[in-house]
Amino acid sequence: MPKVLEFKLPDLGEGLTEAEIVRWLVEVGDVVAIDQPVVEVETAKAMVEVPCPYGGVVTARFGEEGTELPVGSPLLTVAVGSAEGDLPEDLSDKGTDGAESSGNVLVGYGTGAPAARRRRVRPEAISAAAAPVAEPAPVPVTAPAPAPGPVPAPVSDEASGPVAVVSPLVRRLARQHDLDLRQLTGSGFDGLILRADVESAIRAAANGTAAAPSVPVPVSPPASSPTSAPVAGERIPLRGVRGAVADKLARSRREIPDATCWVDADATELMAARAAMNGAGGPTAGPKVSVLALLARICTAALARFPELNSMVDLEAREIVRLPAVHLGFAAQTERGLVVPVVRDAQSRNAESIGAEIGRLTEAARTGTLTPAELTGGTFTLNNYGVFGVDGSTPIINHPEAAMLGVGRIVPKPWVHRGELAVRQVVQLSLTFDHRVCDGGTAGGFLRYVADCVEQPALLLRTL
Repeated sequence: MPKVLEFKLPDLGEGLTEAEIVRWLVEVGDVVAIDQPVVEVETAKAMVEVPCPYGGVVTARFGEEGTELPVGSPLLTVAVGSAEGDLPEDLSDKGTDGAESSGNVLVGYGTGAPAARRRRVRPEAISAAAAPVAEPAPVPVTAPAPAPGPVPAPVSDEASGPVAVVSPLVRRLARQHDLDLRQLTGSGFDGLILRADVESAIRAAANGTAAAPSVPVPVSPPASSPTSAPVAGERIPLRGVRGAVADKLARSRREIPDATCWVDADATELMAARAAMNGAGGPTAGPKVSVLALLARICTAALARFPELNSMVDLEAREIVRLPAVHLGFAAQTERGLVVPVVRDAQSRNAESIGAEIGRLTEAARTGTLTPAELTGGTFTLNNYGVFGVDGSTPIINHPEAAMLGVGRIVPKPWVHRGELAVRQVVQLSLTFDHRVCDGGTAGGFLRYVADCVEQPALLLRTL
């Protein structure tokens, strides 16, 4: 006899609380194997294929493509184990034991313990189970002034025994619209009541009993003034990457007392050094080194001198946490929005290694294949807004980090060089920092060291 197991959207890690369904990889009625990807979802961090820890037949899917689901909501139900002939031999032999041997460790679906199961309730079992409990037949409760229509009077679906519903979302939707689930016929596997069944009943109730007092109709509060009327215009939901960015930036502004200092620097020597590196031929030639990679290497050298800026604030403990490793984030603009991939252990890499990792992460960002682990855990961020053709900015710190270095465009400008006016390659550098972790002297010293390295790249030889 098959059991219907409910697979809920797992915790994908890094504090993610919801995900948007991008593409279903299975249909109702499809046979799935253990650990087979069943849906592609987009979190605030990345696109992820979610594997199902159960093997069997898909009996229901919850949510259409484009629907945003919170973690813990049902994704689909799978009929696991069967009577003879119901499932393919390779799955029916496994029964429910196969679900316990999933190789993918999902939060809530570990490999070491049996997965939580919810028994599917057959319609025949419903009447059999409900009969001994309720001796007299249940009498429908009627409103004082009932209106004609197919919507029965509200009855709590938990009051009189079980119903053929797997999803708590379906139960909640029915409660919100005062629907008695016992009056519905499920279209799912073996009579399961699906969300589509409840939504169909809601539409039927709205069309047939629009004036019925038993169907609650939301009423908008009267406008107290012309300014309280809804604003006309296009409404774009704050969700996915855009919503995550909005939440993080708002939290940064609320919690971090930030300050910004900036300085102009002559980058002529840095550009000449880069040209020399990339122009080398023969056996010493290597991959091209970008300006961003050189600036990242300068940042790691500066953080070694000023470790106060490679830290975070623990509000609950009221402590500043100095971090031993530099996980350097860099801002990257993609079609999905702004993302900040992280170069791990940047303090132990040279410019060539940092450049190669930046290139790999940038390509993954463009194709939307960055993993949550590659987008989190940064300790300091480098923001090259010069690619947008601007000179300066006061960026918002990437919470919970303590600082961010901003780099403007490098352009020819008049500059006094060795006592004479000359045209030099000039860049504006800005440092936004958390004033709780250091004073202005430390921030100014960090920024001055970065500017000195930009103007005299040979200074880096001391730390190589």
